[in-house]
Amino acid sequence: MNDLTATAEAPAPRPGTSAIEGVPTTRSFFRLVEGRPMPCDEADAQIIAYNNPGPAEEAELLARFNIDSHTLQSALDPEEISRLEYEPDHAVVIFKRPKSYCADDNFLLKVTSTGAFLYADVLVVVMPDDAPLFEGRVPFPVNSLQDVILRLLYQSISHFEGHLKAINMLSDSLEKRIAKSMENKYLLNMFALEKSLVYILNSLSSNSSLCEKLRLAASRLGFDSDQVGVLEDISIENKQCFRRAQIYSEVLGGLMDSRASIVSNNLNHLIKKFTIVSIAIMMANLVVGAFGMNVKVPWQEIDSWWPFVVATFVSVVSALAVLWLWRARKW
Repeated sequence: MNDLTATAEAPAPRPGTSAIEGVPTTRSFFRLVEGRPMPCDEADAQIIAYNNPGPAEEAELLARFNIDSHTLQSALDPEEISRLEYEPDHAVVIFKRPKSYCADDNFLLKVTSTGAFLYADVLVVVMPDDAPLFEGRVPFPVNSLQDVILRLLYQSISHFEGHLKAINMLSDSLEKRIAKSMENKYLLNMFALEKSLVYILNSLSSNSSLCEKLRLAASRLGFDSDQVGVLEDISIENKQCFRRAQIYSEVLGGLMDSRASIVSNNLNHLIKKFTIVSIAIMMANLVVGAFGMNVKVPWQEIDSWWPFVVATFVSVVSALAVLWLWRARKW
């Protein structure tokens, strides 16, 4: 492998009609220069990226690049599986990648799809969100359009690995809070993480099948021997990421019942403490109530302050006695 290839900065986006209100459509243009994609003008572009295409951009993709309408919608569908298809003038590669996390997701790490349409001299990439096309570093140069596809797959796996690290840190933090919590909020967050792992597992499994199809169709897609070797490395990385996600999913799923029991046990302990305090107060009320009855009681006719002190002292001692028994017997 050559030295790590640095990512290129994306050019200033061109606004367009958005499929989602309030989210601008952007088109980015790149050209391969010295083993890396660099921003360029539209006339010189080898890579054209559409982020969140609106109706106008979809019409342009259908007319200019002869993309099938169903295939285009599949590339924008977050629930679409990874697949490889062939058209008369281009090949279609749809793969899964993580969606950028936002605070509104409430610990749910989502996945989405990306479509890469490979022509003889241009690569069209369609993404349903505004995520950057090229980010991070890859351990191989990008000298051809086939290398760009490999880079996108490698970035997807790296992004999945980043999500797994985040899930691991979040689960550790939530476990500490669950141990002291009596609310269901943190349990619901754990359920969201477990659901995220299911999505990630399905996406990694789908991408693994795609890597195998790409390897079998390497000659038809124009992959050389070095690129096939890179594809095999990517496939291995994907399988390792899948196994790691599987382990996290098994651990989270296996301990969810125990964590729910911890929250229930914490609540039971709180109820027990309040019950003991209530009994202690009841003992004090019993003493005060006995001296406050409308019947003849000791010291009722004594015109002095010390009967009040005695009654108060007895009530306090009775409450403290209950609390002492609680501590001594470890109720």
